Order: sequence, then structure tokens, then C-alpha cells
Amino acid sequence: MNHISVLIVEDEKNQRTLLKRILTKEGYGVEEAVDGSEAVRKFNLGDFDIVLLDQRLPDTTGIEILRKIRNINPTIPVIIITAFANVRDAVSAMKQGAFHYLTKPIDTDELFLFMKNAWANLILKRENEVLKQALREKYSYSKIIYASGAMEEVLSLTFRAAKSDANVLITGESGTGKELIAGAIHNLSSRREENFITAHLAALPETLIEAELFGHEKGAFTGADRRRIGKFEFASGGTIFLDEIGDLPQSIQVKLLRVIQDKKIVRLGSNEEISINVRLVCATNKDIEGSVKEEKFRPDLFYRLNVIRIHLPPLRERKEDIPLLVDHFVRTHADKERKTIKGITDDVVKTLLKYHFPGNIRELENIIVRAIVLARGEYITKDELPVSLIQTAKPGRSGKLNEAITSTEKQMITAALNRTNGNQTKAASELGISERVLRYKMKKYKITQHK
Repeated sequence: MNHISVLIVEDEKNQRTLLKRILTKEGYGVEEAVDGSEAVRKFNLGDFDIVLLDQRLPDTTGIEILRKIRNINPTIPVIIITAFANVRDAVSAMKQGAFHYLTKPIDTDELFLFMKNAWANLILKRENEVLKQALREKYSYSKIIYASGAMEEVLSLTFRAAKSDANVLITGESGTGKELIAGAIHNLSSRREENFITAHLAALPETLIEAELFGHEKGAFTGADRRRIGKFEFASGGTIFLDEIGDLPQSIQVKLLRVIQDKKIVRLGSNEEISINVRLVCATNKDIEGSVKEEKFRPDLFYRLNVIRIHLPPLRERKEDIPLLVDHFVRTHADKERKTIKGITDDVVKTLLKYHFPGNIRELENIIVRAIVLARGEYITKDELPVSLIQTAKPGRSGKLNEAITSTEKQMITAALNRTNGNQTKAASELGISERVLRYKMKKYKITQHK
């Protein structure tokens, strides 16, 4: 048995000694407290996994100590010990967060069963917290790297969408970061502490999509040897992200529409309706309006999904983001590959800025990872770039237009800084961009002097 630490809070010495002897014999680590004040002090100082708490203490009530323990750490299971005549109080304690209750005289088998269940419950809570933390880190709003005005608008819309509970449809080419935006919506929403569940519909065989989304009962189809909870049911209370919704077969489109309307699902092989409460976020890289016109996608479902629309522009339309993304990928993957890479050469920057990036951010990341692996020195050079990239990264035909845009941007930024006496907050507001974008452009155009 893993070492499980238990705090026994019991004023009756004989009862306390008996519990300690029983639990110690089973391999539990035991600490004792004779009243409420000692219990709170020890709980604050110690690292306990389970608390056995007497309902009646000489200086306070078990319910009051339960409240204090839950304020310190709400995940630790507390089992109330009570006389049979006070079961009603114990049930009241359970409503306030107690895990369960035991009546005196304590049945040893019942005690061990509750202890086992309490430990399993704690492990599950801890695993869920690790998962949630990993999701928070993976889908952190701050990890969305950008400098372009186009992405500034996307992030502004993402932030506002997160504050509602409306359905969101994210569109954009493959590799533009649609799942990252979906995760940010969840992470910024009131549902952030609940599950964020993803379903990549294009990767699922048509015959399995319904079972994957809505679950199935044992024997519902060949190979269904047990009941399985579907993604919608598992996501209840949180957010479900349906990626590549444009690939959803029409037979499932009807059922998804019904789920959205009724907020209920039915597992395959069952007639029982199960109520769910989910935030729906979908994404597609297809022309979904075109699919509606071609009658491949139901218009009524499209209108239900397309309440808030967020379109992610391709990387070729926001090339200002490339230097920041490259810097992020170099720092992230150089550590993983255990290599000291300080950055990329100017030639590499110019080559990347000329490239079309059909695979968008995902392609850029793969290019940088490959270059890090192959790099011999502290800087990535053109020698580490794919030959196909170098060959296709030809100068654009709108060079004069780009020069005019660059000149105009420099003039507007300089003028705004002059008007605001160098106040970047006010200058950014005047220009309709964020301070982050302003600072990036000042660095890009080497704007350091202003009145």
C-alpha cells in the first residue's frame, strides 16, 4: 500500500486509540487531534490524504471544522464519525462537502471500504487537476504568439466570445491554430475548471462517429463489450470541441442538431435520454457555406453552429507574426533537443518571409524543428532549410507596394509617437493597434527617436 496519511479528529481517547491501531495495522500513517483547534492547526501544517472527523467535539462542531478544512484544501476527503442518533447532522455535513459518514460503533469493514473509496476519489481529483493544469498550459491565451493586426482582431473576438456561452465556429486553413483558439475560449470562460474535450471528426470512421460522440451500451454493436461514455456526456459542464465539422456525415448532422436543440443525448443501444450541459465550439478548414449551398451540410445545423464566427487568416496574410513565432519555436524546441540555438540568420528570416506556407504555423514549426536538429552552430542558417522551401521562396511581384506600405506604416507610427510625446499607450490607441504590436513594429522599423 502507498503511504496514505490520515488525520483522526476524535476527543474520546478509547475511540481514537482504537482507530489508530486499526489503521496503522493496515499500513496507514496516522496523526491525532483531540479537538477542533488542534485539528485545524495540524491540518494546516501537515500533508494529509484523508480526515476522520468526529461530529461532536469539545470546542466546536464537526461541521465547523469541515468548513475550515475545505477552505484550506477542498480536495481532501473528510469522513464524518457520528452517533446513530445524529445521522441527520452527518447527512447535512455531506451536503456541505463531507465524503461520507460512519456511525458508532464503527464497523471495521465499512471503515476500510470508505477509506479505500476516499483514497480513490482523491487520486481521481488529483489526476483531473494535473490534466486541467496541462490543458491550461497547452491552451494558455498567452501562448498565442502574434504581432499582426489581423491576429489582434482574432484574439479580441476570442476574448469576447469566451465570456458568453454561445456556440462558436472557427474557420481557417489547416495549421492555422484553430484548436489553440478553441482551447483559449474554454480557458477564458466560466467553464474553465470543467473538462475540455476534443473530437477530431475527420479521423473517425463514419460507423464509429455516433458511438464516439454519444456513447453506447454493452451489446449495441459487434465489439461493444461494455458501456462507454461518449464525448458529449464526458464534456458535460465544460466545453466540447468538434474539429473538422465540415466532414460530419449527414446522418450524424441530424442527430447533432437534435442534441443542440434538446440538450440531451441517447447512447447507442439505449432509449434513455441523458441531459447534458456543454459549450459547443466547432472548426473546419472547408468552405462550409459552399457545402450548405451544395446541400452537403444542413443549413439549420450551420446556423446553430455559426452563432459567433472566428476566422483565422493564413500565415501568408500575417507575415509580421513569423519572426515572433520562429523565436518561440526556437526557444521551445532547442530545449527539447538539448541544443544551444540563439536564433536564425538574416538570410533565413528573408527566406521565410518570402515563402507561401501552405501548411501555415504547423509547417513553420516543423521547418524550425528540422533546422534545430540539423544545425551545427548557434544560429540556424539557410543550409538547414529544406531545398524545396528555398526554391519556392521567390521574391514577390508586389515589391513596390510592400515598400510603400512599409514607408506609410513608419510615417504613421512616428507621427503618432510625436503627437503623444512618446506615450506608447496613447499612440497605439490612436493607431488602432495594441501596445504589443506597436512595440514590435517600432523594433522592426528601428523607430527609437521621437520628440
